[in-house]
Amino acid sequence: MRALWAGQLPLGEAFWKIALLYGTLASLLATGSALALLAAGMPVGIALMVHLLALPYLLAAVVGVYRSAARYAGPPPWARLAEVTVLIWAMFMAVL
Repeated sequence: MRALWAGQLPLGEAFWKIALLYGTLASLLATGSALALLAAGMPVGIALMVHLLALPYLLAAVVGVYRSAARYAGPPPWARLAEVTVLIWAMFMAVL
């Protein structure tokens, strides 16, 4: 996580593995757990808190991708595309 936050991971790893793969799994797990809590009759506030547990990871993933993109030595359009895509992805995952 320190290497991700500092932007020390390769852009491809930060984007595909850390953000899209692990971030999507974290969001789906949080959402599924929140729905299970609601189905079990738990208060909405508790389910909402569980649903929001993935947000710190999503924030770290976005920051990590942006910082890795700033260090990317390849063609600049790929870095910009990764930045825009991870931001849109994170907003979608936050409400999923």
